[in-house]
Amino acid sequence: MNKKVLIICSGGDAPGMNAAIRAVVRCGIANGIQIFGAEGGYGGLVSESIIELNQKSVANCLQRGGTFLKTGRCLEFHHKNVRDKCRQFLQQQGINGLVVLGGNGSFQGAALLSSEEPTELQVIGIPCTIDNDIPGTEYTLGFDTARNTALQAIDKIRDTAFSTDRNFLIEVMGRSSGFLAVDVGIAGGAEMMLIPEFPVSLDALIHNIKHSQRHKMASIIVVAEGGKTGHSVQLAEEIKQQTGILYTVCILGHTQRGGSPTAMDRKIAALMGAEAVGAFLAGSTQTMTATRGNEITLAPFPSAEQSTEFFADKKLLELNNILCNIS
Repeated sequence: MNKKVLIICSGGDAPGMNAAIRAVVRCGIANGIQIFGAEGGYGGLVSESIIELNQKSVANCLQRGGTFLKTGRCLEFHHKNVRDKCRQFLQQQGINGLVVLGGNGSFQGAALLSSEEPTELQVIGIPCTIDNDIPGTEYTLGFDTARNTALQAIDKIRDTAFSTDRNFLIEVMGRSSGFLAVDVGIAGGAEMMLIPEFPVSLDALIHNIKHSQRHKMASIIVVAEGGKTGHSVQLAEEIKQQTGILYTVCILGHTQRGGSPTAMDRKIAALMGAEAVGAFLAGSTQTMTATRGNEITLAPFPSAEQSTEFFADKKLLELNNILCNIS
């Protein structure tokens, strides 16, 4: 049987996707596999817009952010009749494997494609999200680049904060989890990190702010967006009404998704891409590449019920209170 694999990028983009695509293409070709790419995620599969990829297709791409295949979310793919047509198209093309770069929703879509009707289609996932919140893996592609991008922004904002005695609320991404906020908060010397997993009441926040004000002329608080981009604006207003202390809001937004991937993201992308090809050759399906300790391995797709990994290390938050002299 000829081995043909289709690469699909789905959901939000993440730095390191191109490096992972490059690894899948070159490792796949080295093992006699034909590699194709869907243009624009599952939408490209639905519209039957796929291209064959070769060695030259991925030349000079690993240092670029985003994904040259494009990505997105496809509402049409939620319908079974659409997935049936996609499955038929893949069979017509002789494609017997999918490598999906994305998050748990993207993996669940691939799992449905391979399991709801009889098929020999194998599906392998590569976890890509700057939120680092996919269950089953300790690391997701794009996280290191995003936290370094956010940290650079915090360092620059700090220059202004201390030069002008101003306070800042800096909002970072993290739809349902606080991994990004905690890492950049600790590394950036933020007085507090506000994350969904450990909510802080307004009274407790104000107490900490007043305590911090006695020690510092300026304050930086990192806030995870928590599923509602821009909620820091309302929080700043509430602080002002309760204390009279002014906080300037800086929402980093999509700047965290872009940029050239770090060495860490490029290396892990290469290893995960190679692992994905190995998994396909070994006959694995509905598994994703994962990091555990210092090893790249395979893990089952997370269940639909366990779609998000939540930050749980409260000791890091307590350590930050000590480092910032907050009781």
